[in-house]
Amino acid sequence: MDRKDTLIDRRAVVGRNGLDALIATLRGEGYAVIGPQARDGTIVYDPIDSTADLPIGLADDQDGGRYRLVEGAPGALFGTTVGPHTWKRYLYPPRQALWSATADGAEGGFAVTVPDTAAPRYAFFGVRPCELKAMAVQDRVFGAAPDAAGRPADYTDRGYAARRAAAFIVAVNCGRPGGTCFCVSMDGGPKAEAGYDLAVTELLGDGRHDFLVEAGSERGAAVLAGLPGRRAEMRDLTMAEAALLHARTAMGREMVPGVADLLAGNLEHSRWDHVAARCLSCANCTMVCPTCFCSTVEDTTDLAGTTTVRERRWDSCFTLDFSYIHGGSIRRETRSRYRQWITHKLSTWHAQFGTSGCTGCGRCITWCPVGIDITEEARAIRDGGPSGGGGHTSRKEG
Repeated sequence: MDRKDTLIDRRAVVGRNGLDALIATLRGEGYAVIGPQARDGTIVYDPIDSTADLPIGLADDQDGGRYRLVEGAPGALFGTTVGPHTWKRYLYPPRQALWSATADGAEGGFAVTVPDTAAPRYAFFGVRPCELKAMAVQDRVFGAAPDAAGRPADYTDRGYAARRAAAFIVAVNCGRPGGTCFCVSMDGGPKAEAGYDLAVTELLGDGRHDFLVEAGSERGAAVLAGLPGRRAEMRDLTMAEAALLHARTAMGREMVPGVADLLAGNLEHSRWDHVAARCLSCANCTMVCPTCFCSTVEDTTDLAGTTTVRERRWDSCFTLDFSYIHGGSIRRETRSRYRQWITHKLSTWHAQFGTSGCTGCGRCITWCPVGIDITEEARAIRDGGPSGGGGHTSRKEG
């Protein structure tokens, strides 16, 4: 058997009924299937029962500070890219109870309760390659995976690790990028390379509408074997590669090469003042980012003083209180907060976790109210001037 036959044997082609069978199978195995839906003018991730719940026939128009759902290819199930939701809201919840303490009636006594840590069984349906890579990044952050040298983490967030291990991942390769995508320059897509159970490529055009499905794990192969479909052929692989090539060559943005060293060597660049004059410190970029993990701990006591709950909740390095230490904030100016975010994301994250903190999904550009573009800020610093152009001009070169 030659290499081409081996590749074909790992894949199958199914119709829409095959994807419905996949969802039904996962639900039958006890998974809550979460997928993309069109709601309130954007794409959100919520429970789905069948492919009828997907954003059928829609596409998205994205640019700096702008997002619109528009008409896409008729019947396409995966014509949209990403919206403001990220999968981390299921793996790393925005609010998570750590413990509670209740007066037990004895003198000064309290009963401490730790919430049930049993992981829900989620099947994530429609995970884009940039989001799949973001999961791998957070695996390093929360100690659910060894580092690049194979060394185990010093500390593991057991809740995150349990939720991650229990999740079934159905990835979707991209046939079209969004206007703010730059995953190619961050090695984040448009093809899922690893970390999935099944990967789907939509084959739409030339009078056909099928889905190429590839197994990436043993449990994925077991599910795939039960779906109605046929063995993949070379013509299917060729059509899938053509779709990926289109996405790869049509990126909306591009990150400058060597950005980690570039930012590390320009901590006092005048561009930081330029971007600070526009930045609202609203924290939108960190809230929609699939890898940002900043958090704070909040204690709440009821009015009777009998019950206290401690919660971990998402926070942002853009808030003034986040860097509050010994009576004052060490990052009082927007300039320093924006610089902290972008240099951590693109530069010092490497030293901390052995990887970049950015996968090129473009959400931070799209959902910034004033259209600040992370790729443009890096380009302006590289080019040496304080003003690298307007907020929407950092398109792919060449």
